Amino acid sequence: MTTRFIANSTARRSRASVVGYNAITLERDGHVANIRLNRPEKHNAINAEMSAELIECLDALEADEEVRVIVLTGAGEKAFCAGADMAEAVGTAGDSRRDAAARAAIRLLRTKKPTIAAVNGYAYGGGAVFAIHCDIRICSAAAKFRFVGATYGLVVGASHLPRIVGPAIAKELLFTACVVDSAEALRIGLANRVVPHAELSDVVRKMASAIAENSPRAVIASKEVVDLATTIPDAGKREIEHNLVLRQGEDHRERFREAAARVIGQG
Repeated sequence: MTTRFIANSTARRSRASVVGYNAITLERDGHVANIRLNRPEKHNAINAEMSAELIECLDALEADEEVRVIVLTGAGEKAFCAGADMAEAVGTAGDSRRDAAARAAIRLLRTKKPTIAAVNGYAYGGGAVFAIHCDIRICSAAAKFRFVGATYGLVVGASHLPRIVGPAIAKELLFTACVVDSAEALRIGLANRVVPHAELSDVVRKMASAIAENSPRAVIASKEVVDLATTIPDAGKREIEHNLVLRQGEDHRERFREAAARVIGQG
């Protein structure tokens, strides 16, 4: 990984620096840290490099007392995150220890500071999980969600989605793997707000700034209490246990190989 600090003379005065990794970028704007998934040519698909960089970045931001809010978004105009990088992941199908998307998603979920997903395009598979593992989802009108785990023979998002949209809607989205557009996401509570694509960055900036103005200790404590009130710890553990078994079956391997072949063929 290469880390560099770049002067940004055209930025607002509050913006101190832009930190560049390879598969993500980090922009510091006062008390707000903006992480951008930065593989637009791959629709910001999650590979091992992105996962490692995102985990490292979140660790650093959590340790930095100046950071009060973390925003996650995607580079480019089409995708927030397309999920796992199929070309890389096809070689690790069946091996949960090498699931880059899952490792990064777990770290994002465990972040103690408030997180906002600025969903600027489609969020599929692991990308949809990244979005629901953030505290708040502000969506462009172009945003779309799809929880594709069942099509690959896995359980993806089932431990967390019900606390956002309720159990019945969660089951519908997980069982059918249907595409959810921004209007439907707002209706079912998957999106906090939907705004015109051109206004997304400004709306997210204003919300992040409003959060950052409040007591950071109180906000972190509030997040912890809400999560305790709405999360069932055994659900996450059980999802992992199911996937450990499912990954060893031929059903998952065959489904994943077929899906990867389609995606790679289209590329």
